Parts: sequence; structure tokens; C-alpha cells
Amino acid sequence: MPDFLGLPSRRATLRALVAGVGFLGGSSLSPWAHAQPRPQPDDQGAAMERIKKLGRLSFGIYNDMPPFHVAGRGIDVDMAHAIAKSLGVEATFIPFSAGENMDDDLRALVWRGHYLGFGPADVLLHVPVDAPLMNANPRVSIFAPYYRERLVIARDVRTVPKMDSMADFKGHRIAVPGQSLAGWLLIGSDSGAYRDQLDTKLVDGTDAARRLLRGEVAAAAGHASEIESTLAGDPRFAIEPLPLPRMRDGWPIGCAVKQEARSLALAIKASVDAMNNNGDTAKIFERAKVAWRKP
Repeated sequence: MPDFLGLPSRRATLRALVAGVGFLGGSSLSPWAHAQPRPQPDDQGAAMERIKKLGRLSFGIYNDMPPFHVAGRGIDVDMAHAIAKSLGVEATFIPFSAGENMDDDLRALVWRGHYLGFGPADVLLHVPVDAPLMNANPRVSIFAPYYRERLVIARDVRTVPKMDSMADFKGHRIAVPGQSLAGWLLIGSDSGAYRDQLDTKLVDGTDAARRLLRGEVAAAAGHASEIESTLAGDPRFAIEPLPLPRMRDGWPIGCAVKQEARSLALAIKASVDAMNNNGDTAKIFERAKVAWRKP
């Protein structure tokens, strides 16, 4: 059983991981592919020396974010253990509920600590590797992407046999969490043409997928990781990118550490790069029924 530090797990409202960092503004995706730790003063190995001496590396992970973390299990938990093992230490965890935006989360879990008294962690996982977010947070280094998330829609192929555009869903109920990027996009799609078809009072994309599984709706939209972890492998459903061209490529998620922790950033980057290249990251995602997409 992992060693979890800090507050007990609480239900977090799943919000768009990309809120406020330029994903809807047509910003270029190219800086993400080769994200490096932010240039910073050499810490002379102090960060890694401290970690090695303690024998543990603390990870900030989001509460109630399936399939990445629910009740001590999930993809991010497995990623943390694999990273820590590669560095010769144990992983400990600070689970927390998302703040209003990523800036809040980086402040609470990376460089200052939460106002309720927990944190910061040595590493925060599940951070969008995005140039505007990096530029807005000079006290952190964001790097080492380990997955490319994207928005998808799953459909019952008996009810909606093809999907060329959102028009193919006309007249059919679609489950999508309203307080999510997928929800915001579908509510506004085609000038609100599908708004009356949407079931939006949902916890997250896995909740939407379960409604589709029960036959309550014809389709479910959300993050690919949420939808796939619930529906992948079931021949009744087709899972495809949400038919909104500017969102097809998705966004990478990675790690964040304090800006000055250069030696730790470089060690984690080397570990994640090796896992991405040797198939270990893909295996972690496959165990959760999620297709790993190279960031």
C-alpha cells in the first residue's frame, strides 16, 4: 500500500487541465514535443543529494482523477513508483484537490505549499507541458511529458453508425461533464446547436462513459483516458477524436519541480525519457486500458 502524506482524499471537481493556458487560443503545439527543464542555476546536485539521503521522493497527485488516481491507485501512482525506483528511492504521495487553476496548483504543490498546511511535494505530476504556462510560472520547471491527452467521443455504433461531424449526433443524447473542456466545447459547438441534447451534470468523463455503457445515452465525451479506461475493448462502442479540428492533437502532460531543483529535474527527465522509449510507460497505461500516446 503506498505511503500517502497530507490530507485524506476528497472529491475534486475534474476541471479542464488546460484552463487558462492558451489551448483554446490557437497557440502552437510545437514547443511541447521537446520540453526541457527550464534553464536555471546549477544546484550542484543538492536536490538529488537531499532525496537520496531521505530515501524517498514525494509526489503531488490529484484526488479523484480516474484513471490517474483514485483511492491510492492509478496511472500516476504507478508512474511515481517507477520514477522513484529508477532513482533508487521510495515514492510517497501528497494527494490534493485541484485549485481554481494550474497556477494555484503549482504554487501549492511545487514552490510554496498549501494554505491548509501540506506540501509542497518534490514533484507534481499531471501538469500540462505548455509554453504559456511555463512563462507564467517562473518559479517552477515543467518538463518530461509522459502522455498526450486528447478529447474523444464514444458512440453506440448501433445508434450512431458513423461520425463524420457533430451533425451525425443530431437528435441523440450525449453525456459530457459540463465543467470540463469537452463540455465547454460541445455546449458552444455549431453556435449551441447541440446544447439541448447534452447531459452535463456529471462528475467526470468516466461518469459519462458509464451512462453510455448503461444505454442511457447514445454517446459520451471527455478525455481519452477517461473514456478508454471505461469502454475500451467493447465492440458496441467506437471511440474517436472529438470532431473539432483544433483539438485533435491534444496536449502533453508531464512533471513540475521547483525552478532551482536542477539536478532533480534532470534525473526525472532521464527516467521518464527512458520509460517512454523502452515501453515501460506504455505498459503502465495499457494496464488501465488506456492507449498510450507519445507526447
